[in-house]
Amino acid sequence: MDWLQTLFTDVNSIAHIVLLYAFVIAVGVLLGKIKFFGVSLGVTFVLFTGIVCGHFGFTGNTQILTFMQDFGLILFVFCIGLQVGPSFFTSFKKGGVSMNVVAVGVVLLNVAVALGLYYALGGRIELPMMVGILCGAVTNTPGLGAANEALTQLGYDGPQIAMGYACAYPLGVLGIIGSIILVRLLCRINLKKEEEDLAQQEGADPHLTPYQMHLEVHNEALNGKTLLQVKTFMGRDFVISRILQNGHVSIPNKDTIFHVGDQMLVVCAEDDAEAIIAFIGPKVEVNWKKQDTPMVSRRILVTQSKMNGKRLGQLHFSSIYGVNVTRVNRSGMDIFASPDLTLQVGDRVMVVGPQDAVERVANLMGNSMKRLDHPNIVTIFVGIFLGILFGSLPIAFPGIPTPVKLGLAGGPLIVAILIGRFGYKLKLVTYTTMSANLMLREIGIALFLASVGVKAGANFVQTVVEGDGMLYVGCGFLITIIPLLIMGVFGRYYYKINYFKLMGLLAGSTTDPPALAYASQVTGSNAPAVGYSTVYPVTMFLRILTAQLLILILAS
Repeated sequence: MDWLQTLFTDVNSIAHIVLLYAFVIAVGVLLGKIKFFGVSLGVTFVLFTGIVCGHFGFTGNTQILTFMQDFGLILFVFCIGLQVGPSFFTSFKKGGVSMNVVAVGVVLLNVAVALGLYYALGGRIELPMMVGILCGAVTNTPGLGAANEALTQLGYDGPQIAMGYACAYPLGVLGIIGSIILVRLLCRINLKKEEEDLAQQEGADPHLTPYQMHLEVHNEALNGKTLLQVKTFMGRDFVISRILQNGHVSIPNKDTIFHVGDQMLVVCAEDDAEAIIAFIGPKVEVNWKKQDTPMVSRRILVTQSKMNGKRLGQLHFSSIYGVNVTRVNRSGMDIFASPDLTLQVGDRVMVVGPQDAVERVANLMGNSMKRLDHPNIVTIFVGIFLGILFGSLPIAFPGIPTPVKLGLAGGPLIVAILIGRFGYKLKLVTYTTMSANLMLREIGIALFLASVGVKAGANFVQTVVEGDGMLYVGCGFLITIIPLLIMGVFGRYYYKINYFKLMGLLAGSTTDPPALAYASQVTGSNAPAVGYSTVYPVTMFLRILTAQLLILILAS
């Protein structure tokens, strides 16, 4: 039975490490399904399972644990960035400034509470240890790493600040989730009403929403003019998917000549509808049964990578293929098919035209669900590569000896957001199925939490029971909960932020993936992830910066 003993005790064995992670994650996820007072902590229980295992000596090689921790974190934040990238900049315009103001307020209040406790305790807790507690209270591992780097620069030889981090972290996670729940109670928030308000807020942009109408030409000035001339006169984008002339239905092109009495099916942006009606003529009822060539309307799936980044206007569907594109569905939202619209893999394009022409366009665009289901591994790892480079870039500040870095979390997140939004310009296929994205995210966060728990568990109980561990826990809890409650209520009442976005905001302002995981369980929408990613880049930068500055300015 020596082999069994070796399997459970040899911390450098690959089999032992894999066994450790499999046990911690499996048990943690199962425990996470249990609800306490109607609240499930979900994947957070992986952290606590790891602490218990670490306490009883079921641990692994520290270097391997650190690697798995950082790799899991990179996977998690990168997949979040890739998912929300397309909507990140839009969401920033729609309230991102106010959300970031609240997040910055949380960061500054965290620092203020930490310094207040440091001076109130008369230096009983050393400042470096208080910084460790601060990082644990806001669950910010990169900040801890930055603080450690700064201490190394100063030649610090005191107790490991990771102990303060480990003591504050578990209750920090609970405190963040608890604060989210308390904000809901304090503000008397009705979740059903918030869902309805969110749906209304996220209603499609009238500049983009396709609007369909049947019109008859009444404007004498259009008689004898071509479609191209009419579009030039109007100065607005619209598509005529079919036109009825002399009792015959056809697909118009740019050379189609207008006559008074012509009837047509027009698709345009909702905002432009009234102006087009006023220019062309009134709405009418049209019988489309009389047509020379049978026409069909069909949604075609863009799966050809060569279509990625192509503008609709440069594809000349009307003149070359004899079809018209009226609207594009992207991420569940219909968008008006203007000539300047850029196609992306995963788009569903509504095409109108003769059956054979529509088939040719379908072949051109791919229209293969099987191809779409295939994961784009290249994009993921190219993004991670660039993210690590960006996160490792030292940013020097005058008067500070140690350069500031965004780290292994901030760099990949920002790069993922940029790739999700602009990747098509680099010919990168950024589309990833929701199931694939969720799988990578869940694996990443589980690896991260399991690693942190196992590493902290070895000395956790001893520190809490014999040393100032309970004081660290208490200070960390105050650092966590006071700023979140103040700024959460402020954001709700002053900025009227939707509760689901507010949940993501509070999770992002503390850079806390478990809180985001909890928020995502409360609602089926993507609002928490949008709120999280909107504030995360700024918050991560400030967390890393403040941790370093506190050490370099006050501890030197």
